[in-house]
Amino acid sequence: MGLFFPRIPGIGQPERPLFSFTGAAMAHVGLIALVAVVAPPDALKKALDPMTVRLVEILPELPKPKSAEPPKPKKALPPPPPQLLASTTPSNAPVTFTVPPPPPAPVAAAPINAAPAPVAITAARFDADYLDNPKPVYPHASRRLGEQGKVLLRVYVSAAGLAEKVEIKLGSGFARLDQAAHDAVSRWHFVPARRGEQTIATWVQVPITFQLDS
Repeated sequence: MGLFFPRIPGIGQPERPLFSFTGAAMAHVGLIALVAVVAPPDALKKALDPMTVRLVEILPELPKPKSAEPPKPKKALPPPPPQLLASTTPSNAPVTFTVPPPPPAPVAAAPINAAPAPVAITAARFDADYLDNPKPVYPHASRRLGEQGKVLLRVYVSAAGLAEKVEIKLGSGFARLDQAAHDAVSRWHFVPARRGEQTIATWVQVPITFQLDS
């Protein structure tokens, strides 16, 4: 390898070493032969296999998509304020107001099937001065025996003012006194009872007292 062939001078060209390329090639062949002797066949085969280069393109990591959020409810917008329209009437024009008449007063409807108002009733009377009713006669036997007491009569007075029925409601304890009171009141006249302007028949109580010092 350190041997060089002699340079042959040329005409108009620089001198070049002969067989320089041939020597380099022979050196590589020798090196390969040495490796083949020393290295095992499998390793030599792997070394002589062509190398396959595979380019892998590394893509940039894409951002994860965000989960879709539910749409927020829209707030109801308040209604727009009422717009005031400019009046076309001049400011110095007279303004007139019209007052509507009041509605008619409601008429109270008469109640259907309303009961008539009650009419006052005046009770029958027996104590009027103009009646001139005689007092009961005190029996002589009762005076002699000292009988006295009070009799309460219940009298049914007709619309004409007559005693149609006379009943002893509470006796005096002496039959002669009770009978004397019954006979006297049966002949009496009464002021009949009234319902409004109409005379009616009704019951009335009449007390009769028998007393010796009267």
